[in-house]
Amino acid sequence: MLGRLAHRGPDGSGAWHEGPVGVGHRMLHTTPESLNEHQPIIGARGELVLTADARLDNREELCSLLSAPRSVTDAELILAAYERWGERCPEHLLGDFAFVVWDGRRRALFCARDHFGVKPFYYHHRPGRLFAFASEIKALLALPDVPRRVNEIRVADYLASLFEDKEITFYQEIVRLPPAHWMLVDREGIRRHQYWALDAERQLRMKSDAEYAELFRATFTEAVRCRLRSAFPVGSMLSGGLDSSSIVCVARKLLMESGRGSLHTFSAIFPDLLECDEQEFIDAVVAGGGADAHRVRGDRLSPASDLDTMLAQQDEPFYGPNLFLHEGLYAAARATGVRAILDGLDGDTTVSHGLGYLRELAGSGRWLRLIREVRGLSRQLKVPPGRILVAKVVKPILRSVARRARVCPADLVAPEFARCVGLVDRLRALDPARRPPPRTEREDHHRTISMGLVPLVLEIADHAAGARRLEPRYPFFDRRLVELCLAFPGDQKLDRGWTRIVLRRAMQGALPRTVQWRAGKADLSPNFLRGLLDGAARPAVERLLADGARVGPYVDLNAVRTAYQRARSPGSESRWAALTVWKVLTLNRWLEVESLSPAHQEVAYGEAPARSGTAPRARASAVV
Repeated sequence: MLGRLAHRGPDGSGAWHEGPVGVGHRMLHTTPESLNEHQPIIGARGELVLTADARLDNREELCSLLSAPRSVTDAELILAAYERWGERCPEHLLGDFAFVVWDGRRRALFCARDHFGVKPFYYHHRPGRLFAFASEIKALLALPDVPRRVNEIRVADYLASLFEDKEITFYQEIVRLPPAHWMLVDREGIRRHQYWALDAERQLRMKSDAEYAELFRATFTEAVRCRLRSAFPVGSMLSGGLDSSSIVCVARKLLMESGRGSLHTFSAIFPDLLECDEQEFIDAVVAGGGADAHRVRGDRLSPASDLDTMLAQQDEPFYGPNLFLHEGLYAAARATGVRAILDGLDGDTTVSHGLGYLRELAGSGRWLRLIREVRGLSRQLKVPPGRILVAKVVKPILRSVARRARVCPADLVAPEFARCVGLVDRLRALDPARRPPPRTEREDHHRTISMGLVPLVLEIADHAAGARRLEPRYPFFDRRLVELCLAFPGDQKLDRGWTRIVLRRAMQGALPRTVQWRAGKADLSPNFLRGLLDGAARPAVERLLADGARVGPYVDLNAVRTAYQRARSPGSESRWAALTVWKVLTLNRWLEVESLSPAHQEVAYGEAPARSGTAPRARASAVV
């Protein structure tokens, strides 16, 4: 298992075992404290053993509470926290972590994962015989007792773009520990508990817009500051958008004030596709000084040019169509000696564009304010007001009603396969689009930040970065910042048509005005379309359309061929059609590489479970 994960930890490895229990660790030095760290860590009395992939952001508080020296490592702090608080220790931790403590006193394994799932945690459990855990699936597959069975329910979810199950993987007997959960494993089995959840009812009311902005800026600055702790040069993604630019401007100021030198920035540029290019905004940020800028030609990268490498990193088909751009940026970061890289991933979700505020205004009869916001959005987006009103207020309600009434799954999925895995029932139970639309901006915000797609994207990014010996860090997934933004009222997210207004106000004087008051962002789909349809991927796509190969029993190939034709035609549907083709291509290649055959061709299915929050398993499968 440690050999399979060597890429994650080039700075050493360690293992401990006693009787039927063993834990291992691969070391990647990132923080100053980690330079002297060796894992697994054994407690003073020899009764506790810990292995962790962790970075703690409230070290000062923990050191004070636990009477620990300031030089203590994060792993030692976690072990001390477990000794002090037991199963409640994750409630006291801030940061990104996945860890396991073997408690010899209780003959039990205690496992925990961070609030949003930044650090992955996969496990296999066969009651009475085996429990195994790892940061990546490939380590579990190294064990001869872990079966290699395709989970066809996950295949159906993937094809139907259903990502709400936070446990399921493409392997039947390998599952994920959901974010913000701990798990206790002993002879009696597994007991799990959710130790934290966002409070959808909490509201924060302040006297003025300036007070909201000041509080946001202070919290955001701290979220960036605590993620700059590194024994090596620090880097940051810089797209030219509001999120990454805000991180860069705050981070470089903090680094300069502390005398730690420049911040490395990594940007994808598209000189041959100007509709994708944001160099104007990137240059505006870099011109502020304190940044050592690195640029990667994104227009020379293809979404499928190195698909086998990305599948080897991910261990599964992955829903990350622009991962190839991140892969190029991660490679550039590694070449500079950076190990910690800041990323503005999903700042949109944390701060919220505030478009749910339109439905809130309509529902409460605040028509004058609604008209003002719609007109403002019309000016910013250059879209007729009526179109905005229909798209953001009327259509979500009609779409929800239609989807709840609809009984057939996505047209892409082969009908017989959909019936076998019970896809209709899963969509009814899990698909957020089939629920009634949120009535308020806070409800909309809470639903979005809680989606299953969030930890899935974070896991995908972790595997890609880990392959380059990098630790991605996400200021916008700081628990304190997320809780704060969710508590803000709707008028702090949307005001006079300006979305994410509290962030724009908070960055006054820090961001270049051209970035601060951007109304939108570049569309990267033309680069994706070109790379998929006319680049290195085209032969693979054409082979797929010709015979379907491994994926044939799972999909309606005529629907894939139709999507391919739409992707090649100009129009608003080309992007989504291309994503459909790419998704099927990725699944097909994974099945080829893994030599996993469609299970339902061999054995008839039983009834498939469709409950949320469980780890569903198909009754029949092929074993390799």
